[in-house]
Amino acid sequence: MVCIFAGMLFRQVTHDDLGCASYLVGDERAGVAAVVDPRLEIGVYLDLARYMGVRIEHILETHNHADHVSGHGRLALATGATIHVHRLAAPGYEHEPFDDGWELALGAVVVRALHTPGHRPEHTAFALTDRARGNEPWAVLSGDSLFVGDIARPDLAVDRVEGARGIFRSLHDQLLTLPDSCEVWPGHLGGSMCGGPGMDMKVSSTIGYERANNALLREPDVERFVERSLATLGPQPPNFEAIVACNRGPLLGIGVEATPLTPRQVELKSGEGALVVDVRTDLQFDEAHIPGAVCVTALSAGFGSRLAWIADRQAEILLVGRDDEDAMHAAKLATAVGIRKFAGYLHGGMTSWREEGRPVATIERLAIGDFIARHAASRGDLQVLDVREQREWDAGHIPGSVHVPYHDIGSVPEGLDPARPVAVMCASGQRAAVAVGLLERHGASRVLHVVDGGVGTWEGAGGVLERSE
Repeated sequence: MVCIFAGMLFRQVTHDDLGCASYLVGDERAGVAAVVDPRLEIGVYLDLARYMGVRIEHILETHNHADHVSGHGRLALATGATIHVHRLAAPGYEHEPFDDGWELALGAVVVRALHTPGHRPEHTAFALTDRARGNEPWAVLSGDSLFVGDIARPDLAVDRVEGARGIFRSLHDQLLTLPDSCEVWPGHLGGSMCGGPGMDMKVSSTIGYERANNALLREPDVERFVERSLATLGPQPPNFEAIVACNRGPLLGIGVEATPLTPRQVELKSGEGALVVDVRTDLQFDEAHIPGAVCVTALSAGFGSRLAWIADRQAEILLVGRDDEDAMHAAKLATAVGIRKFAGYLHGGMTSWREEGRPVATIERLAIGDFIARHAASRGDLQVLDVREQREWDAGHIPGSVHVPYHDIGSVPEGLDPARPVAVMCASGQRAAVAVGLLERHGASRVLHVVDGGVGTWEGAGGVLERSE
């Protein structure tokens, strides 16, 4: 989305895999702009600036990001722009620190800092005013404080209760004092790990709409707010501390580096311990994949987040796609979450492996309807592995099933016989797609991938669920 009002330039840039949003803000007439929360791949900002005829002179960070690697270093090196971040961020790179109330003039456009701690102590939102049109903020870049339909998670820097109380104060003392007409442009959209299940895929909202319709904003009591905001909190991202350290450390100037490998070299690297990650669809993986590979498809949102759950950042990763373009796309998404130790990628994709007649493994796919019938016919003998999160398991699970979240599978789970068939399921089949490869990799000989539905479908078909106390 590009918005130009009487010289004002405003553009939201989304990273759909991570659910992140960044912004190009400036004054077209003055020829100056700033980028807020740049992603690692910076070409889009350079293209936009050239197209609009503006110079990127400033880079603003709402906070030290914990879910993705920032592009502030690469963008600063490319443009000579000054990086600005709240002084509590205390980064190890050259920057200009600011405090609450700091203002940056970009021609007639003024950016004002609103210190909004909670998600992280240094977190800052930015109110935007176009003084060519009026003196009230017309928009706020809310970063990781207020989302469309939800709020940010409070447990990535401080005690989660302390963080939730901080977010409550930031919302009521800063953001909710803005005019109801003020537009809300968040740092994340639905699907991001930085928020809760209420996050909307809608790209923006208004203060007035969120005040009236965001359930957590309607809670006036701080302790009840804390309890409600923590009730649906998911597990912490696995490498968030490493990503924060990367974003606080020396400026990162390099991009994606991955070397093409022949099937022979892929086989050699796999034998040496590299994790082979198949980034094709789960259907293609189930039909034929390199033995020992794990499926994490890069063709649907969340690839980087899922990969971060299962990959060792210190160990080599080898990517397999349909072709080279597939693999390099996955490498970019992986680099965005701080995973960059690549052994390489299979040149020519899986086709080159098959052309050489090398061995492949397969996974039996079991549609949810067939699973229900097979489970009934087995009279409880079919082993079931539920790979959803703990809160989903507690809310209802198939009697007799074994539970391990997909990202915690480091061996064949206790209670499962690796020599007998194991049906792996989640809510839809997507997380199970990752789990089947992990289970096979750790020695299970007959793995069944339950697809086209999951536990909810089972219940909808009349199946009984057990619920935890």
